[in-house]
Amino acid sequence: MEVKKVMWLELFYDLIFVAAVAKATHLLLHVEQGMVPAEYLFKFVLIFVPIWWAWVGQTLFINRFGEDCFTQRIFMIIQMIFVVLMTASLSFDFDPYYLPFLIGYSGIRFLTSMQYLWVLRRVDDSSKPAAKYLGFAFLIGITISGSSIFFDSWLRYFLLYLGIFADIALPVLGRKFLAKSPANAPHLLERFGLFTIILFGESIVSLIAILHLEKGDFNAIVFAIVSLAVVIAMWWQYFDNIEKRVDKEKKTTGQTIIYGHLFIFMSLSAMAAAIQLAFLHKIDYPFLLLISFAAAFLYFFSTTLVFHRFRFITQRLTMYHLFFLLATLGVFLIFDLIIVVPSIVIFIQLAIFFIIFAKVTV
Repeated sequence: MEVKKVMWLELFYDLIFVAAVAKATHLLLHVEQGMVPAEYLFKFVLIFVPIWWAWVGQTLFINRFGEDCFTQRIFMIIQMIFVVLMTASLSFDFDPYYLPFLIGYSGIRFLTSMQYLWVLRRVDDSSKPAAKYLGFAFLIGITISGSSIFFDSWLRYFLLYLGIFADIALPVLGRKFLAKSPANAPHLLERFGLFTIILFGESIVSLIAILHLEKGDFNAIVFAIVSLAVVIAMWWQYFDNIEKRVDKEKKTTGQTIIYGHLFIFMSLSAMAAAIQLAFLHKIDYPFLLLISFAAAFLYFFSTTLVFHRFRFITQRLTMYHLFFLLATLGVFLIFDLIIVVPSIVIFIQLAIFFIIFAKVTV
């Protein structure tokens, strides 16, 4: 079955997730005693994962079975209602919002499951195993998460996330079914690229917040320019890979792209938060180093992993490249651990690293 891109509806769908991503990133800006408490870091991950997976579920359905028809539009429009409900329920103080979150998330996933079952009579025999497997398999995760409503305290959250992680694992377990209906690589890379732009936008929001709150302070302007250089170098490296260095005709299940982008997305959110934390908040120097270099390393590791399999063989990174890049980042970190430097120097170092990373990979 030929995939038809429902481009405008997909973009409209993406916009609703902008608020969800912003809410998740905001958790990383809560500073207590010079650092972001571990509880907030943990809840950032717990909130980010269902946002990512809810978006991925619909994206993957359209990738394999999408067509611009009335029924599919209705499915997506109803999903948007559940996305809004889920997003409105995202909060550090999660208990009071648990029920609307559960309804929102479960509604999104249930409609995705129903879409797979709906297309069973419309696809050819080679695609039916994938549609049937995903349609019924996702109901397992939804049922586990939904059962959490009957429990209280920690058991409620255990069942909620047990269902979410079962949902995430089931496509990997059903790889043999999905291999019969390969992902459309150009569309998949395009969709993840568009969502990545949203995450880069979070960094731009951080820069605007610095310039707005500091009211044109010269130091703020210089810091914003340096931080913008970091973002541009990351953007350059990411999109040059997508446009020029990957084999878009490669037939795979797309799972490297799907799961690897979770870490790309989280690293971009962490970098956006680090930019604000470095200038607007009084955070401890060791914690600034931790969040800045952790975000940089996670981005480096995840993009290298995602694009390696899809790169043309002659353009894949070698062990020499990896060692050189890791050594560069490591030297900067060791230097900053030995000598306490201003925050702007840390971001100059990160800008240099990402410029080198972009140059090496393109």
